[in-house]
Amino acid sequence: MTTDSTPASPQAPVASGMEAVSVLADEVRRRLYGFIRRAHRPVTREEAAADAGISAKLAAFHLDKLVAAGLLSSRYDNPGGVRRVGRKPKVYEPAGTDIHISIPERRPDVLAEILVDAVLDQQQGEDARSAALRTARRRGEDLGGATRTSTRPGRLGPERSLTLSESVLEEYGFEPHRQAPTEVRLMNCPFHPLAARSPELVCGINHAFLGGFLTGLQTTGIEAVLAPRPGRCCVELRAAAASSASMPGPTTGACAKEVCAGPAEDPGGT
Repeated sequence: MTTDSTPASPQAPVASGMEAVSVLADEVRRRLYGFIRRAHRPVTREEAAADAGISAKLAAFHLDKLVAAGLLSSRYDNPGGVRRVGRKPKVYEPAGTDIHISIPERRPDVLAEILVDAVLDQQQGEDARSAALRTARRRGEDLGGATRTSTRPGRLGPERSLTLSESVLEEYGFEPHRQAPTEVRLMNCPFHPLAARSPELVCGINHAFLGGFLTGLQTTGIEAVLAPRPGRCCVELRAAAASSASMPGPTTGACAKEVCAGPAEDPGGT
């Protein structure tokens, strides 16, 4: 069955996880949101108001706040697809978005996508770890290439390379800190605590991902190097000339495991 529906208005961009969840701090909004999620169909403001025991006008105010936060979507439609005389009512339903909050920032979804793609694209004769590293590098290259396409930065020297990298890696939860004009330390590991379970694998994926990102961004004079230290990410971005003499080897062996994993109570490092 088709319905003659009309968008209520352009849907607002999804708010950050913190902003979206803060909207649910209000008890009335939590009840309205819960009712609409349980309904499994578009709900009118009158139906939502009746369930919450408030006026339709007040319900509309709270429902539109939930829409603005990206938790609900709205449109004008006939409930149940039944045509009625007069103006179609505004209906609400859950938005098709996932909202996550993590302090500090964690991105297990990125790691999961890399591992799933590695399994699906594993080549003949290639072991699982090699497939994961290759996939992570490709994923980083795609991100770097997309960033370059959207920003059109031209030729990137070392300092501009790091400036542009900082803004992107901040979105991924790495908490970049500009230690020097040509050195950025990543103060948070988005893949912790998974990195603590398998530092050799996860730190290797992290390294490959960030190296691929720099390649896709077409940076010059900057490279991602393994520099595991307790309390932060195992990778740093440095000027290539400054890092060549001191770049650590692959994260293998007991030393790498201890440094990447960090103490059990450390919430942020790899």
